[in-house]
Amino acid sequence: MIDYILQPWPWYVTGPLIALVMFTLIYFGKTFGMSSNLRTFCALGGAGKKVSFFNINWRDYKWNLIVVLGAVIGGFIAQFYLSEPTNIDLNPKTIESLNALGFNNVGKSLLPPELYSLDSIFTIKNLAILIIGGFLVGFGTRYAGGCTSGHAITGISSLQLPSLIAVIGFFIGGLVMIHLLFPLIFG
Repeated sequence: MIDYILQPWPWYVTGPLIALVMFTLIYFGKTFGMSSNLRTFCALGGAGKKVSFFNINWRDYKWNLIVVLGAVIGGFIAQFYLSEPTNIDLNPKTIESLNALGFNNVGKSLLPPELYSLDSIFTIKNLAILIIGGFLVGFGTRYAGGCTSGHAITGISSLQLPSLIAVIGFFIGGLVMIHLLFPLIFG
């Protein structure tokens, strides 16, 4: 039984679970998206005094804080109690391309230490990547009217055309990043 839990769950289990969560949220008039949850978190911290976007009554959205807490706790449990360290089965061409860009041990971890170890985070290049990337994600989320989870899960499940357009844009942006910009940054 424990071996089954440690394996990635199949689509026919996770898909209905996501649908059940979405049905429950829609039934209670709520929406799902991490950016709205983080907006509530920022409002709680007093960001509304500086930026009007965060000037909301966070108590009306306190359920969002539970979602953020659940995401953090769930990620911790999944990483440290429900995951076995395994190699990631990547296409040999992908491994070859990443090795050429300076990434060693490709497929040995989800987060490459060349980008995410404490030693590499505090280099000028990686710190700039994190700051610029964070700004672009924040700007894009605000400009698109929501984040990838909000548009892809909530928006598309409630048949919103702007969410479909946003998700198509997210995928195009991801393809441009990985095929054009990533080699320029790390090449």
